[in-house]
Amino acid sequence: MVLDQLPAASHLIADRGYDSVWFRQALTDKGIVACIPSSRSRKIPFPHDKAIYRQRHKVENLFAKLKDWRRIATRYDRCEHTFFSAIWIAATMIFWINEMP
Repeated sequence: MVLDQLPAASHLIADRGYDSVWFRQALTDKGIVACIPSSRSRKIPFPHDKAIYRQRHKVENLFAKLKDWRRIATRYDRCEHTFFSAIWIAATMIFWINEMP
Protein backbone atom coordinates (compact mmCIF):
# COMPACT_ATOMS: atom_id res chain seq x y z
CA MET A 1 0.00 0.00 0.00
CA VAL A 2 1.20 3.52 -0.73
CA LEU A 3 0.69 4.66 2.87
CA ASP A 4 3.36 2.24 4.06
CA GLN A 5 5.89 3.81 1.69
CA LEU A 6 5.30 7.43 2.75
CA PRO A 7 8.38 9.13 4.16
CA ALA A 8 8.24 10.76 7.59
CA ALA A 9 6.24 13.98 7.40
CA SER A 10 4.28 16.27 9.67
CA HIS A 11 1.71 17.53 7.12
CA LEU A 12 0.18 16.26 3.89
CA ILE A 13 -1.40 18.68 1.43
CA ALA A 14 -3.76 17.03 -1.06
CA ASP A 15 -6.72 17.92 -3.24
CA ARG A 16 -10.37 16.95 -2.80
CA GLY A 17 -9.81 13.62 -4.54
CA TYR A 18 -8.08 12.31 -1.40
CA ASP A 19 -10.97 13.24 0.90
CA SER A 20 -12.02 9.98 2.51
CA VAL A 21 -12.47 8.92 6.11
CA TRP A 22 -10.14 5.89 5.86
CA PHE A 23 -7.34 7.97 4.28
CA ARG A 24 -7.60 10.69 6.92
CA GLN A 25 -7.61 8.04 9.65
CA ALA A 26 -4.52 6.34 8.20
CA LEU A 27 -2.69 9.69 8.17
CA THR A 28 -3.76 10.42 11.74
CA ASP A 29 -2.50 6.99 12.83
CA LYS A 30 0.91 7.86 11.36
CA GLY A 31 0.90 11.27 13.11
CA ILE A 32 0.48 13.24 9.89
CA VAL A 33 -1.80 16.29 9.85
CA ALA A 34 -4.02 16.21 6.76
CA CYS A 35 -4.65 19.44 4.88
CA ILE A 36 -7.35 18.21 2.52
CA PRO A 37 -10.41 20.27 1.63
CA SER A 38 -13.66 18.36 1.98
CA SER A 39 -15.48 17.21 -1.11
CA ARG A 40 -18.54 19.24 -1.99
CA SER A 41 -20.82 16.28 -1.38
CA ARG A 42 -19.71 15.87 2.26
CA LYS A 43 -22.50 16.94 4.62
CA ILE A 44 -20.21 17.81 7.52
CA PRO A 45 -16.95 19.23 6.11
CA PHE A 46 -13.61 18.63 7.78
CA PRO A 47 -11.70 21.81 8.63
CA HIS A 48 -8.41 22.45 6.80
CA ASP A 49 -5.78 25.18 7.00
CA LYS A 50 -6.39 27.40 3.98
CA ALA A 51 -3.03 29.19 4.36
CA ILE A 52 -1.12 25.90 4.10
CA TYR A 53 -3.33 24.67 1.26
CA ARG A 54 -2.48 27.77 -0.81
CA GLN A 55 1.16 26.60 -0.88
CA ARG A 56 0.16 23.49 -2.86
CA HIS A 57 0.39 25.35 -6.17
CA LYS A 58 4.18 25.70 -5.79
CA VAL A 59 4.62 21.92 -5.89
CA GLU A 60 2.14 21.60 -8.77
CA ASN A 61 4.03 24.27 -10.73
CA LEU A 62 7.36 22.47 -10.21
CA PHE A 63 5.92 19.23 -11.62
CA ALA A 64 4.51 21.14 -14.59
CA LYS A 65 7.94 22.69 -15.28
CA LEU A 66 9.67 19.32 -14.91
CA LYS A 67 7.40 17.91 -17.60
CA ASP A 68 8.78 20.54 -19.99
CA TRP A 69 12.11 18.70 -19.87
CA ARG A 70 11.89 16.08 -22.60
CA ARG A 71 14.32 13.69 -20.95
CA ILE A 72 12.15 13.57 -17.83
CA ALA A 73 8.76 13.59 -19.54
CA THR A 74 9.62 10.58 -21.72
CA ARG A 75 12.05 8.88 -19.29
CA TYR A 76 14.84 7.84 -21.61
CA ASP A 77 16.93 6.48 -18.72
CA ARG A 78 16.69 2.81 -17.82
CA CYS A 79 18.36 3.10 -14.45
CA GLU A 80 16.36 4.58 -11.62
CA HIS A 81 19.32 6.46 -10.12
CA THR A 82 20.12 8.09 -13.49
CA PHE A 83 16.50 9.16 -13.93
CA PHE A 84 16.35 10.67 -10.44
CA SER A 85 19.67 12.41 -11.06
CA ALA A 86 18.14 14.03 -14.14
CA ILE A 87 15.19 15.17 -12.03
CA TRP A 88 17.56 16.71 -9.47
CA ILE A 89 19.49 18.52 -12.19
CA ALA A 90 16.30 19.79 -13.84
CA ALA A 91 14.83 20.94 -10.51
CA THR A 92 18.08 22.74 -9.68
CA MET A 93 18.10 24.46 -13.07
CA ILE A 94 14.44 25.48 -12.71
CA PHE A 95 15.16 26.95 -9.28
CA TRP A 96 18.31 28.69 -10.51
CA ILE A 97 16.57 30.19 -13.56
CA ASN A 98 13.63 31.44 -11.49
CA GLU A 99 15.89 33.01 -8.85
CA MET A 100 18.05 34.93 -11.32
CA PRO A 101 17.28 38.67 -11.42
